[in-house]
Amino acid sequence: MLTRTCQLFLKLRQFCDKIPFLYRQSDCQAQTVKEMNKLLAEVDPQIVEITAKDLARQQNSLMLIPSENYASRAVMEIQGSILANKYAEGYPGERYYNGCEFMDGVESLAIERAKALFGAEHVNVQPHAGTQANMAAYHALLDPGDTILAMSLSHGGHLSHGDKVNFSGRYYNVVAYGVDAETELIDMETVASLAEQHRPKLIVVGATAYPRHFDFAAWRQVADSVGAYLLADIAHIAGLIAGGVHPDPVPYSDVVTTTTHKTLRGPRGAMIMCKEEHAAKIDRAVFPGLQGGPFLHTIAARAVAFKEASEPEFKTYQEQIVKNAKALAERLMENGFRLVSGGTENHLMLIDLTIKYEKLSGRQAADHLEDAGIIVNKNTIPFDKRKPKTTSGIRLGTPMVTTRGMKEDEMLHIADFITEALENRQKASIKKRIREKVQEFCAQFPIYEYLN
Repeated sequence: MLTRTCQLFLKLRQFCDKIPFLYRQSDCQAQTVKEMNKLLAEVDPQIVEITAKDLARQQNSLMLIPSENYASRAVMEIQGSILANKYAEGYPGERYYNGCEFMDGVESLAIERAKALFGAEHVNVQPHAGTQANMAAYHALLDPGDTILAMSLSHGGHLSHGDKVNFSGRYYNVVAYGVDAETELIDMETVASLAEQHRPKLIVVGATAYPRHFDFAAWRQVADSVGAYLLADIAHIAGLIAGGVHPDPVPYSDVVTTTTHKTLRGPRGAMIMCKEEHAAKIDRAVFPGLQGGPFLHTIAARAVAFKEASEPEFKTYQEQIVKNAKALAERLMENGFRLVSGGTENHLMLIDLTIKYEKLSGRQAADHLEDAGIIVNKNTIPFDKRKPKTTSGIRLGTPMVTTRGMKEDEMLHIADFITEALENRQKASIKKRIREKVQEFCAQFPIYEYLN
C-alpha cells in the first residue's frame, strides 16, 4: 500500500505528465521518454515520501527566507533532463570530450541570454555556486595575501567576502567595512577612508542582509581613487537589477558575481560577468582553476530562467517584490517591531528583536514562527551582542510569496500572523491555531498554479 504522501506525489506526477516534455518530437522519442518517466514512487518510495512531505510544507507555509524562491516548471523540467548525462569539460568549441556539439549550443545560448539580460561584455555560466564564483574572481584578480575591502559578515556581508572561517579570510588580507551605528547605512566617506588607509587591490560591494540600495557609481569612484578592482556581488538582488528596480552594477564593475536562484528565480547555481579585458583570466580561474566538468543540465535551466527574466512579466514581478517588501515592513513597524535602517528598499528586511522582546533570540523567534507555519531565518543585526548561532534578529523577504501571487494586502495579513505568533510564542495552542489559519491562507495561492 502506498502512503498518503506517495499518493499525493503520484497525483502530482499525473498532472505534470499532461505537460508536453521537451523531447517529445517523434513516436520513437515519445516511447523513450515514457520509459524514462517511470513513476519515481516505483523506484524509490522513501525519497518520494520525503519529497511529498516537503511539497506539502512548501504549499502550506509562508516561505519568507529572502534567498529562496520557486523555480518555474520549465526550469525544473530541463534541469531533470537527459542533459544531466554529459561531461563537457572546457568551453564551447574547446571541449576536452567528444560529443559536445549540442552542449556547446546549450552553454552558448545561456551566455548570450545572460549578456543580453544584463548588458555584460563577457559571461561565464559554469560556477556551481555563488561562493565558487567569488573564489574564481579572487583567483583571477588577486594573489594570496592581497588586500580585499569587503562588508563584515556581522553587518550583512557574506562568508566569501572575507570571514575568517572561509577560504577568503584565510588566503587574503581582508579589511571589513560595516554600517554606521546610528543610521545603519553604509557610509561612503568611511569606505573611502578605509580604502585610502589600506589600499586594497579589490573592493567588494554586496551583501546578504542589507535592506538598502547600493550606489555603484560611488563605489567605482572609491575603487578608482586607490587603483582597486571593483567586484559587485549581486547574488540577492540580481532579479531586481534585471527587472530595473535596483541600480545596475555592470557599467561600473570590473567583475559581477551572482547566483541564479534567489530573486532571479532560476536553478541553484551561479555565474560571473566581467569586462572583456578580464574574460580570459576569469574563464581560466573557473576551468581548469577551480572546477572540472560543468553541469550542463543546470546551465540549460539557467538559459530558460534568463529567457523568463527577459519577458515583460518579470519586470512586473520584480516591481511587486519591492512593493510587497515595503508593505510588509511598514506593517511590522506599525505592529511595534524595529527594522534595521528603518525599513527596506529591496526584497528583504531585518527585524531587531531586542527592542520589542529583549530576551528573545533570533533563533528562538525563527523556531516559534516555524511552529506557526511561517519560515524565516535567524540573522545577526549590526553590532549584535549575541553570537551568530543565536543572533538578535530575523531576516525575511518577499520573493516567494510574490511568486505565489500575493500582493500588498496579503503582506498586511502576513505581518499580523508574525506579530500574533511571537506575542503568543509560549502558547502552543495559539501557535497551532495560527498555523491552521496560515494553511487556509496559503491554500488561496497554490504554488503549482505558478509551477505549471
